[in-house]
Formats: sequence, C-alpha cells, structure tokens
Amino acid sequence: MTRVLHVISGLGTGGAESFLVALSRRLQARGFEQTVVSVTGGGANADKLAADGVPVHTLGVVGPVSAARAYGPLHDLVRSVRPEVIQGWMYHGDLFATLAHRLGGRSARLLWNIRCSDMCLDDYSLQLRLAVRACARLSGVPDVVLANSQAGADAHLKAGYRPRRMIVIPNGIDTGRFKPDDAVRAAVRAELGLAPNTPLVLHVARVDPMKDHLTMLLAAERLEGGVMVFAGKGTAAMNRPPRILGLGERNDVARLMCAGDVIVSSSAYGEGFSNSIAEGMAAGLVPVATDVGDVREIIGGTGQVVPVRDGEELARAIRLVLDLSPEERVARGLTARNRIAAKFSLDRAAERFEALYRGDLPAG
Repeated sequence: MTRVLHVISGLGTGGAESFLVALSRRLQARGFEQTVVSVTGGGANADKLAADGVPVHTLGVVGPVSAARAYGPLHDLVRSVRPEVIQGWMYHGDLFATLAHRLGGRSARLLWNIRCSDMCLDDYSLQLRLAVRACARLSGVPDVVLANSQAGADAHLKAGYRPRRMIVIPNGIDTGRFKPDDAVRAAVRAELGLAPNTPLVLHVARVDPMKDHLTMLLAAERLEGGVMVFAGKGTAAMNRPPRILGLGERNDVARLMCAGDVIVSSSAYGEGFSNSIAEGMAAGLVPVATDVGDVREIIGGTGQVVPVRDGEELARAIRLVLDLSPEERVARGLTARNRIAAKFSLDRAAERFEALYRGDLPAG
C-alpha cells in the first residue's frame, strides 16, 4: 500500500479542495493510504474527508508565529505516517509540503500542484504574493510539478518556475454525482420558487476578484426573461437585481445544478481548469464561459466562449443558449455531459495520479 500525504492550503469549498476529496476517495479505494494536512484549518471538505475515513490534520497557520508553531506537529506527523509520496496543493500547501519533505528526511517523493493560471496578484494579499515568489524560487526542488491545465503550466513557467519535470493532469469530474435528474430538478426549482420551464442560468463562484461578478451583473442587465442564480461564498450579500438570486455558499452544488439550463463562468483571469463549468456540463447544462485557462479545451464545441470583461458579449452568448428550444438545450447539455465523461472523468484523473504515485510518470 502506497502512503500519500497531501498538504493543502485549506479545506473550504473551493475547486481544489473538492477535487482532493473526490480524488482521495478514489485513490483510497485503489489501495493508496491517504492522509491530509490543512495548513490553515478545517471546513466542509475536512468533514467529508473524515467521513470517508481519511485522517485530517490541521496546522492552524494564520501568520508567521503560528507557522513557526506548526513545525513540531508537522514533524511528528511525517515521522508517524512515513509517507512515500508528499503531494502539495496550491502555493502555501506546496511550501509546507516541501517543509514536510525535509522533516521526513527527504526519503519520500515530493510533488507540487498548481491549480490556477495567470493570476493578477495585485488583487491579493502580500502574503500570497510572497508565497508565489517563494514557490518560483523553490520550484526545482520537487520531483514533479503538476498543473491541472496547460494554461497554468505555461503561466507559471513564464512567471519563473523552473521545475525538473512538469506534468498536466486535468481535473476529473464525478459523473455519477454530477448528472441530470428530473426529480431533483423539480424539487430544487420548487424550493427556489421557479416554474418548471423557466430558463435558469447558474453561476457558481465565490465572490473574488478573479471571478468577476461585475461582468456577470453587466450581462444580466442585458438579458430579459429567465432567472439567474449566483451560488458561492459572499453571493448572498451582493447588491444585485431582484431577478438574480444570491444563495451564498452551498454544500449541495451537484443537486443545485440539476435545476439549471446554462452554466456560466465570467472569470477575468486565474482559472486553470474550471470545475464549475465541467461540473455543470456533467450535470447536462450548456456551458458559456470567458476565455480563461483551458476552458476552450473543456467546452469544445458544446457551448460558447467569449472574451473576458465583456458583459455585452457574455449576454449575447447566454441569449444564444436561452433562445434554443427546451429540447435543443437538453440535447446540447447531453452532448456536453458526454464530453466530460469521455475526456475529464474522475476515474481517468485518478488513473493518472495512481500511475504518478507508483512512479510511472505520465507524459505531458
């Protein structure tokens, strides 16, 4: 049994965290012993991991003092688990994975994981900017640097990363969890107060500069008919027109997606592999997204891709989908689902991680 220690920045409801939960579940079933360390604290995904029988340890790092205090617990954990693979996730996770690797005597293989593409770091904290710079300087230390998108790999090479080996493994979507379901669709629509045939546009993203809710709001102003739902941390408190529902952070996104017709991403930058677009496609929604990260590869010919920060073009693309007949939208959504099942399934991603952890490095 291969022992894998995952070190991730946090375990909130983000895309990287959710993918780690799904991947750990699959890998554990395939005979890989999983242990997860959260650099900051717990969260909804920590509870999911624990429910799956995956040990979760939190370091509680919020600043330099708490980071120094984490040294001892991390040292004890590494010596107890004796991992054969240490896998970092996101910038702070990668840095603490490197520390764990050194505390363990460097006997394990060290891997990093990049989850974004061309971030606009001026929109974020000094702490994050310093972490990115430190990762660039240390990027030759890990055995392999993984990226979940080609755009992310290219952006980090441009930003100064110099890895010994870089591999792209796209995210995998659990198509058994994200799937069309007429009964769930009816139930969720009833909860939201929506008629069965009212077109529903779904936008799933936390309020964050990279997600560019402003452009989404500008697009909404140009659309007539239908209802738009914002789901994600901070969306319940947004100033928005009455016909936009702000649901806040949700732990039932797969269920919520069953109620939709169109899945939209308005991100201005930073996306590597858009989980919300791929999950929506798996649920049978027609995708519309701004041209960020690997979204063109994800969508293929099943939806619409538009320039960033252009509310008028985003509205036009959404309108093209809403103008389809209900039958045409369903057919287009099933085509989108089939693309995810064929190219971006969770099993396919797990197989590549399994090969990587066993030492059989996948190409590219």
